[in-house]
Amino acid sequence: MTPNTVVIFAQEADAPVDAVVRTLTGRGVAVFRVDTSWFPSQLALDAHLDDAGRWAGALSTEHRSVDLSDIRSIWYRDPAAFRFPTGLTEVERAYAHREARLGLGGVLAALPVLWCNHPNRTADAVFKPLQLATAAASGLSVQPTMVTNSPDAAARFATEQGVDNTICKSFGPNTITEGGALKVAFARRLDDADLTSVGSVASTATQLQRWVDKAHEARVVVVGEAVFTILIKAGSPAGHVDWRADFESLTYRLVDTPPQIADRVRTYTKTLGLTYAALDFAIEKDTDRWVFLESNSNGQYGWLEAQTGAPITHAIANLLAGGDCP
Repeated sequence: MTPNTVVIFAQEADAPVDAVVRTLTGRGVAVFRVDTSWFPSQLALDAHLDDAGRWAGALSTEHRSVDLSDIRSIWYRDPAAFRFPTGLTEVERAYAHREARLGLGGVLAALPVLWCNHPNRTADAVFKPLQLATAAASGLSVQPTMVTNSPDAAARFATEQGVDNTICKSFGPNTITEGGALKVAFARRLDDADLTSVGSVASTATQLQRWVDKAHEARVVVVGEAVFTILIKAGSPAGHVDWRADFESLTYRLVDTPPQIADRVRTYTKTLGLTYAALDFAIEKDTDRWVFLESNSNGQYGWLEAQTGAPITHAIANLLAGGDCP
């Protein structure tokens, strides 16, 4: 019998997931939606290795369960962390987390189903140096980039590129919480004053990149073979440098993806073993050259769908309902 159930790991408050669930259930596809924070108190795993060497058993909550053999696909959509009993010590909690990740995660990873995306592939793809190398190998344009903790090397790179043509970007999420306050590190262009304080580079790995003289940017959302492109135009100087700095100034437009870009982003996602990714590009002002900036394997799309009508929800539902392993 063909597996019929789509399993979704997602946080309880996630409007785009709600929309995908409604679409799937409207098509008669069974959905088992949970959050990893429910494990182990509200989510139970009962699995055994059968005579054929496959994991059999079930995932269960108080009200529902799904047989492992009936899972068609798994959408791993940024769920919350495991939540363990409060009485555990810090050491016990670390041990419990490791065992949950390797046990529950190991059984799920062994199932012959489609993942969107497998958490291990997402973990690999988070490294921006890997993203840039993969993009270049896929035929996408990338800018000269330096990764260094050497002040001398950083100063040399900025001088070679032109200080005001150099941008400094974080490798990971651009927010930190310190003293109860949220701090945001947006990408920024350097100026001459930065060369006098370049010694701060020595404190950690730093990413410097040649600035793209861009007309606008684009987010390209890949869902399996489907590709959607939304142009993003900033209406303020801050938004022009980093559109996350001024959402209020942004306008959006759904456009056809240039065929060459579509082919190359599919190559990119397949190389990294991804079925979903949101890739960001800067489009050069005078040449219309598409320059790859970065990719997010859990990149948000809901606000772009709302702004443009891009049928991303339906594409994700199609992918999960098909459930064919890549």
